[in-house]
Amino acid sequence: MLQHDYLLEIIGRFVESVSVALVSVFRDREFGRVEEAESAVAELLDLDASTAMSLAPQSLVTMMSLSGVGESVAGYAAYVLQRVSLAYELEGKPNVARVRHEQAQAIADAFNAGLEQVPEEFLSLERQIINR
Repeated sequence: MLQHDYLLEIIGRFVESVSVALVSVFRDREFGRVEEAESAVAELLDLDASTAMSLAPQSLVTMMSLSGVGESVAGYAAYVLQRVSLAYELEGKPNVARVRHEQAQAIADAFNAGLEQVPEEFLSLERQIINR
């Protein structure tokens, strides 16, 4: 029960910080804030941001598996990395966009978290940034 409550708190903070960053990226074109979303993903996975974002997709999945929280946060991480990929596309950085998409896809495949499935906590964000 305590671990569940702790995980819910972590996810709540994650959703809040990512939402602020991605709204700024998609609505205001503040592309520098995409790194905040990447850092939030790394923190959620209990990894250093520069290390996490430089990992090959399968290596990122391995690190998630070793952390023990991979399955419980996979859908959130995959969703955010997919949105980060779209942000990099908009910014004109297709190579980075491809890597983020591949990371998101690898996470979704490894943990059976549908890549196109929007976690409930991100529905409001999705309406703000994608379905305008």
